Amino acid sequence: MEVSDKSDTGKPAAAKLTGSFLNALSGLVSLVRTQRNARIHMMILSLVIIAGIILKISPAHWIAVSLAAGLVLAAECFNTAIESLCDAVMPEYHSGIKKAKDLAAAAVLISAMVSVIVGLIVFVPALLRIL
Repeated sequence: MEVSDKSDTGKPAAAKLTGSFLNALSGLVSLVRTQRNARIHMMILSLVIIAGIILKISPAHWIAVSLAAGLVLAAECFNTAIESLCDAVMPEYHSGIKKAKDLAAAAVLISAMVSVIVGLIVFVPALLRIL
């Protein structure tokens, strides 16, 4: 992992904005390429989107599903960032680093549990309607 010390001072605002989006996209690509759990979340999200289309969930339900999915993916990003930073700063075992990593992983677990609850609230009634 490389950190740039180049300043973007003097660049036009559009170039700075484009650079910011490219950096974020690079982080997302890195997340999906390197993190098995992120790939699992993305596969589940794909199935949820397909189910939402098939079951014709309401716009309000799409909002709830989107927020829940975004929460999980954002938590996964923060977790990966914290783990990467901890590993770079302290590659050997340290109880404080372990605690930070465990708390970040707990955030992913909590967000995933909330997304399951949202999914049940949205999809169980939709499934019952078609049965």
